[in-house]
Amino acid sequence: MANGMVGQRAIVMGGTSGIGLAAARLLVEEGAEVVVAGRDGAKIDAALQLLGPKARGEQVDASSADDLKAFYSRQSGFDHLVITVSGAKGAGNFRELPLNELRGGFEAKFWPQIMSAQLSLDTINSNGSITFLTAISARNVSPGISGLAAINAAIEAMVPILAVELAPLRVNAVSPGVVDTPWWNWLPEEQRAAALKFYEDQAPVGRVGQPEDIAKAICYLIDNTFVTGTVLEVDGGLRLK
Repeated sequence: MANGMVGQRAIVMGGTSGIGLAAARLLVEEGAEVVVAGRDGAKIDAALQLLGPKARGEQVDASSADDLKAFYSRQSGFDHLVITVSGAKGAGNFRELPLNELRGGFEAKFWPQIMSAQLSLDTINSNGSITFLTAISARNVSPGISGLAAINAAIEAMVPILAVELAPLRVNAVSPGVVDTPWWNWLPEEQRAAALKFYEDQAPVGRVGQPEDIAKAICYLIDNTFVTGTVLEVDGGLRLK
């Protein structure tokens, strides 16, 4: 981006680890002023140690409308919103899938992302951008991911409509494949390693993603002012298998 973000302000919801932190770091490197928001104060402090003086952090629960309203009321005008809030619930074969787990998956990802976007609209620059983070499970036909597909596809279905409805504000999403992030930490270490190795072998590019791969895609959508209503697939070709 050649320091194209100088003078611009970005908020990264869920910006204290994984993809969100990688995006915040790249935005800072490109000259943006960045606010990382998350629930865990210790993670915020650790992120700020990495990001340096051009970043600041705020503790906010993106699943709480009251928390989000208070958070946005403390922000002066800003240009870009990146929403990487997620959860690990909703996976499993449909026959045995506990529906309360699927509901929990929506509560952890769909609703926090949608509320974060809607409640930002009185504060965000109308010529700026909102970028959601979904997942390739929305289109990858594999047993055991129907719940994840429902959560991510629900967000993606809204993207082109919001791009038209909220114009000139640009609305996009990045749809990652399997990425080596703390999202996988719900699995025991041995199972986690085996799962990542399985997807490494499946991906045409021969590896799983790293947070920086997805951060570059997020920053592309922020920087390119001629792109809106787009769901950008960054999955190493996993959807092709």
